[in-house]
Amino acid sequence: MDRRTFMAGSATATAGALAVFGGATPGSAEETGGTGTGGDHVRSVTAVTQVFGDGQKLVAVAVEYDSDCSTLSTSTSTSTFTVTDRTVTKVYANRTADLAQRGRDGRFVIVELSPDDTAAALWVTRQGSGTPPADGSGSGSGGSGGGAGAGGPVVGDTTPGGTIVAAKATLTQSGTVTTTRGTRYAAHGTARTTDAVVNLIVDDFRQFSFTDPATGQTPRYNLFVPKNHDRRKSYPMVLFMHDASVVNVATGGPLVQGLGAVCWASPEDRARHESFVLAPEYGSVVIDDNYEPSTLFEAAANLVRSVTEEYGIDPDRLYTTGQSMGAMMSLGLNIRYPELFAAAFIVAGQWPASQAAPLAGKKLWILVSADDTKAYPGEQAVTEVIRDQGTQVGTALWDGRSTAAEFAADVRSMTAQRTPVNFAAFETGTVVPAGSTTSAHMATWQVAYTIPGIRDWIMRQSR
Repeated sequence: MDRRTFMAGSATATAGALAVFGGATPGSAEETGGTGTGGDHVRSVTAVTQVFGDGQKLVAVAVEYDSDCSTLSTSTSTSTFTVTDRTVTKVYANRTADLAQRGRDGRFVIVELSPDDTAAALWVTRQGSGTPPADGSGSGSGGSGGGAGAGGPVVGDTTPGGTIVAAKATLTQSGTVTTTRGTRYAAHGTARTTDAVVNLIVDDFRQFSFTDPATGQTPRYNLFVPKNHDRRKSYPMVLFMHDASVVNVATGGPLVQGLGAVCWASPEDRARHESFVLAPEYGSVVIDDNYEPSTLFEAAANLVRSVTEEYGIDPDRLYTTGQSMGAMMSLGLNIRYPELFAAAFIVAGQWPASQAAPLAGKKLWILVSADDTKAYPGEQAVTEVIRDQGTQVGTALWDGRSTAAEFAADVRSMTAQRTPVNFAAFETGTVVPAGSTTSAHMATWQVAYTIPGIRDWIMRQSR
């Protein structure tokens, strides 16, 4: 796995969570003597998904048996199971249908799969992860709506619209599984299709809609509420706004297209700075390269205010982030409502420099690729206006292929400048993986949201 690999997470099913159900029913061959067939004892087969920088992927199948299985007998064998069109990378027992660094005795056997398999991708765009189905099929795994979005190009998003493919896998037990009591479940030739889905981190979000009386718009949105939410405590909130490829896809689209929303709700981030995460899904392009926002722009601000009031969120610790169209919206909202957000993480966006003067009073972290032909010069022009207003701007040029440790060092070097505005650019040619057809524009956010140090800096800011 490369730097775009991110998050094991912990999965919990919640109301409104994304899920896809269907497939075969476990077989019923009879046990013979002390040794039975695996098919006798299988209770469920669950697909496990995980979100990466380039989108959601099916990364494991969790096979539930009727007795605890021994991880010692399964942890070293990748030949115990075969999965159609997939590469098995690891097999171990676990107590839940979840990934684990180390196996432990339990009713589930986790069959991990390579996220690099072509068939792994569940989020597909013509510029991004996976290949769109030849027949145009693919179903949204959460929320209402479906199909590709419409609208003009937005800062390099030349093909708005993406597809969420249903998470399914077909598995066969081709080796022996041993229980903790020493019973051996022999190989079984029955191919089984997953009958449930666990979406790591994604399932921790809930889906709602907001009717805005001021604009008449009713945007759908995803909301992560901190576990054990205590109304006596004060929490921050992050607003993530997607790019044009998610327009009118499905309510859960912003959660599965990449890490922009879910990274803030990862177990690691929860431990460091527990916060609400708000991720609207827009049914149409909100703002394009003409910089003429639709009424959804105002509705976004009103949604933030509504959720803040409803949950008693700290109004001095509201943050916004977004990529491409979402980055443009974040810049535009900070200009129009400079009192709303404490800080913003701007990824591959731009705004007319002639309107940028109010940004001089904001705390910003801007990240863009030097070979992004629109966003890079656009952000340079914006930061020049900010400097002209007397605000210090820290700058840096980063290698987009850096390791996690190298990015952490880059962030420390940047924050050591103690500037309210930070502008980092990925060096030309360093964010697009070899052989990929993804543009540098879209590849920027596949890397940007894998850098936890930037999120830590954002969370330290207050209004």
